Amino acid sequence: MAFGDYPADYNPKVHGPYDPARFYGKPDTPFGQVKLNQLGEWFGRRNKTPSAIAGTFSRAYWRWQHKYLQPKRAGIAPFFQFITASMVFFYAINYSKLKKHRNYKYH
Repeated sequence: MAFGDYPADYNPKVHGPYDPARFYGKPDTPFGQVKLNQLGEWFGRRNKTPSAIAGTFSRAYWRWQHKYLQPKRAGIAPFFQFITASMVFFYAINYSKLKKHRNYKYH
């Protein structure tokens, strides 16, 4: 599979128009339904190649797009999500500077 091609399991006669937010591979047990003793087997069945990981992030991005940005009456939620993500990111990159300003009861 080359970069930019359709997934190998996608069949337009069966699936209809291509949706980038949908996984066209063989369905497996959802993560929320996996028992603790089956967790190792479940992770073993995952495809851990860089292209598969990129595909996972791509599908998550398109699901977010379809839910929050592309509806006709999109609300203010994506803006708050962006602001919250920015605050967490900047806190994380400035943590080493911020931890020096902690207030301790005893020195």
